[in-house]
This record gives sequence, C-alpha cells and structure tokens, in this order.
Amino acid sequence: MKAIVTIGGTAVFSLMLASGTLAQTKNYGPGVTDTEVKIGQTMPYSGPASSFAAIGKSMAAYFEKVNAEGGVNGRKINLVSLDDGYSPPKAVEQTRRLVESEEVLAIVGTFGSPTNFAIQKYLNVKKVPGLFLGTGADRISQPETYPWSMGWQPNNHAKGVIYAKYVLKERPNSKVAILYQNDDFGKDYAKGFRDGLGAKAASMIVKEISYELAEPTIDSQILVLKATGADVFLNLSTPKFSAQAIKKMAEIKWDALHLLSDASGSLASVLIPAGLENSKGVITVAFRKDPNDPAWRDDEGMKAYLAFMKKYMPDSNPSETYHVFGYATAQTFIHVLEKCGSDLTRENLMKQAASIKDLLLPIMLPGILLNTSATRFTPMTQEQIMQFDGVKWVPVGGVIDAEK
Repeated sequence: MKAIVTIGGTAVFSLMLASGTLAQTKNYGPGVTDTEVKIGQTMPYSGPASSFAAIGKSMAAYFEKVNAEGGVNGRKINLVSLDDGYSPPKAVEQTRRLVESEEVLAIVGTFGSPTNFAIQKYLNVKKVPGLFLGTGADRISQPETYPWSMGWQPNNHAKGVIYAKYVLKERPNSKVAILYQNDDFGKDYAKGFRDGLGAKAASMIVKEISYELAEPTIDSQILVLKATGADVFLNLSTPKFSAQAIKKMAEIKWDALHLLSDASGSLASVLIPAGLENSKGVITVAFRKDPNDPAWRDDEGMKAYLAFMKKYMPDSNPSETYHVFGYATAQTFIHVLEKCGSDLTRENLMKQAASIKDLLLPIMLPGILLNTSATRFTPMTQEQIMQFDGVKWVPVGGVIDAEK
C-alpha cells in the first residue's frame, strides 16, 4: 500500500511494509480507523469575513487530492468543515458538534482570531488538538498556557519585531508614527514593534494612536499623525482602513514610508481601491509566493499549485492568495500526519506537530522554513519585506527572522 504526498517539492513514498508501519502497534484516538482519519474545522462561509472561506475550500480540495493518491499511510482524510459565520458563539456551537458528535481527532485550520479565542479554552479542557489555526494572535501559540493550541503563520508580535528590525537597518534615525486597530491584532503588532526597537523605541516613536472597527473613517487620525513630522508610518489596520489611509496620505501629500500590516497586502481589497499610483512605494510583509507575480511563472512549487487548482478547484480563482494559504496549511498537516504513522492518538498528533524541523513547503518564499518544539508553537517566525512598485509586490532585501 502506498501514499504519495507532495511536500517540499518532492514526492514522498511511504511504503508501509518497508517503513515498518505494519509492524507498529495501532493506537487510535477518536475519529481514526484503519481506513480513515476524521478531522474538523469551522470557517466563515457566511458573514462579514466570508472571503476567507477560500482557505477552508482549498484545504478540503487538497485533502481530496491526497485521498485520490492513496491517503496518508493508507488512510483517507475526512474533513468536516462547518460554517461559523465568523461568529464566536456559532464557532463554539459548531466546534462542540465536531468534538462531541462527529468525534473528530483534531480541529485543523479554523480561521479567525475571535472564533479561535472562543473555542480555545474548550479545546484545551477537552485535550483536543487545535492545529495550524488561521490567526496571528499571540495567545494561540502559548504552549505553557494552552498546550493543545498551535498557530500556523507568523504571529502579530513577530511581525512587529520584523518591521522594527527593518526600520532599524534602513531608517535608524527616523521618526515613526503608529496607527493600530484597538484590539488584540493591533496591540500585539504594535507591542512587537516596540519590543523590536528596544531602547530606541522611546526616541523613534513620536506618536501612537488607535481606531475602533466601528469608526467610518480614519482620516482624522492620519491628519494627527502627519502633524508629528514622522517620516515612517506603521499602519496596523485592516483592509478598509488601509485603503483609506493610502488615499488620505496622497491627498495631504504625506510622504512617509508607509508600512502596511500583512492583513492589508491585497491588491484587490486595498491597493486597487486606494489607487495603484497612490499605493506605489508602500511596504508589507509576506511568507508565501504570490500567484499574481510573474517571477514565479517557471517555479516548480507554483506549477504544482496551479496544476492542483486546475484539477481540484477548476471554478476557483488560482490568483486568490487565500487559496495558497489553505493549500500550504493542508500540506503542513499532511506532513505531521505522515510522522504519526499508526500512533494516531491526540497526544501523539500534538507531539509530532511540536516536532517540525526545517519543513520547506514548495509554495513558500525562499528561506521560509517551519519549525516547532515543545516550547515553540509558532511554526513560522520569518517574513520577506515586499514593496509595491505600482504593478506588483517586489521583494526588498532578504528574509528577516523575528527570533534571530
């Protein structure tokens, strides 16, 4: 029996007899049989964040691909993906259904900070793995407090540190103004930036100001920040407000270096509404390859992704970067499942998830590696600085690691 899983751009052949899998003592947790591994997740298939549903759809499609190629160690993956409407109470209700009625082995890839916050304590009390969760919130990856929860992408504190390292290198004498969303997202990001600046934070940061999600506009905040004379603007806002900021800066001719949060790096949602000419020169961070970038046209990892999209998601837009996100998240889970062999308990799944070593996924930017340990539940701590040239995002310098 053979399973073929593409990880790191190479085909991994798991011959059960040769690897000794048949000789292993089978040790199964909930949702596992000789032929199946059942996992669950909730996604915003409806509601205000429904654009992120592409992540769940692409994960399901990738597992379909794996199943068509033999599964993992001979077992097919059964993903039960439910709609939470981006509502915390609904996420709790649906997650309880997945754990108590569907009896899934683990929750994998659930998207969103508010929804993941809502289910985190429940999953940890029940000792159900919550793996590769789609949020950059710091508290999702704190093994000393939540030993059954693990994020996936770089957390917001790490991204703030990465921006601080960039500013210290490129603009060491700059004056920095910060706008942040008044929630965990904005506060974690801003704290990471301050921590990254260290002793220089007091002299370099000239003003910090927040905004509420319910506010219709941030124009007044932009005017206040410009008045400080800052020549670097760290904009820790979400897409709607980032587009407003870019337009307002152009209107009032505030020529500061504009650093956007990675949540606002979308051409469709931010740069095009703000005006491509107005957006020229803005900076963000990224860790995965962009299907819109012609630089990856001949890249083997991108070719594999596009072939996957053509076969398994023919009616979906391959240029949607949320599909890339889901595709890579699913690949990460497959890697961990391979490592589990026939010891498919919740405890061993968590142990293997916390033992990732230099995992290279073919859709990641060069130099981005995934690593975890028993005390490190943030698989990624690296980002690439990207600058918009008026048409596309262009890499600037090398990959920056928040921990080095």
